[in-house]
Amino acid sequence: MVARSSEVRPTAVRHSASPKAGGRRGRGAGRLAGLGLGAGAALVLLTGCDVGAAFDGFGWPQGGISAESRRMYDLWIASCIAALAVGVFVWGLIFWCIIRYRKRGNELPVQTRFNMPMEFLYTIAPILIVSVLFYYTAVVQTDVEKRTPNPDVVVEIVAFKWNWQFNYRDGLGKDANTVASVLGTSEVIPVLVLPTNRSIRFEETSKDVIHSFWVPELLFKRDVFPGKIRNEFEISELVTEGAYVGRCAELCGSYHAFMNFELRVVSPEEYEQFLAAKRGGRSTQEALQSIGEDPYATTTRPFETRRTESNFNNAAGTPAGAGR
Repeated sequence: MVARSSEVRPTAVRHSASPKAGGRRGRGAGRLAGLGLGAGAALVLLTGCDVGAAFDGFGWPQGGISAESRRMYDLWIASCIAALAVGVFVWGLIFWCIIRYRKRGNELPVQTRFNMPMEFLYTIAPILIVSVLFYYTAVVQTDVEKRTPNPDVVVEIVAFKWNWQFNYRDGLGKDANTVASVLGTSEVIPVLVLPTNRSIRFEETSKDVIHSFWVPELLFKRDVFPGKIRNEFEISELVTEGAYVGRCAELCGSYHAFMNFELRVVSPEEYEQFLAAKRGGRSTQEALQSIGEDPYATTTRPFETRRTESNFNNAAGTPAGAGR
């Protein structure tokens, strides 16, 4: 008995050796070359414009206000472009093979086995792609986690149920002194004032449970732990002035959703004036007005907590949350 593959191989060989086969190979090579040129032209066009803005950041938040947030954003956009380029190439090969090698009559196409260059390509290429992505991810992550021995500004973040306290410190560590402080209440949103073009160290601690310090425009969140743990991170500089809402990003209790604050980024000169006013005994609102800023938060507002109503099975007339 003769195998079917042996029956069709001579026909397939004769078919591939015909003059028409050479023309088809030439046209196929031309189509592949055109596909490669088209992909190259698309990449050139993509690198010449703001791809993130054109495609809404590929799902990544835009408008980062720190140098680190912009590096993370650039890494994400570059990774998405690389993934799309690989995807377009693979999809092109798939559809080309579907069309080029579709069944024609009862003849099988030329059977190719043990193509070492092709096997080498699809083994090494993914390794190279992953290695490049790993390298740039490690570089950006190391840059984001970097801390300097002498930052320009040190702020202690103290979280508690359900608000924030921001302490401006004269040094690093828990033994440093607080020179000015901003304390939030249920009626007043705390405003954290920081300067541009200055390195800023954040030292976080919690009075009760785990909270999370999050300003969306910084493009990352940091947990705030209770006890002796002081979670620290540093920003090399803030690059854009303005007011930005801040939130607790860790479910911490009944009023977690009300635990907001505002980051107010000002010039270094205005920051020094604000700090001097606080040191002089002025309130946060008075210090903000002294540098021409709105005295209260503009990006968020206090929520109605209803803590004065009898809404938690309290006795009539007893404020919710009041001790007995």
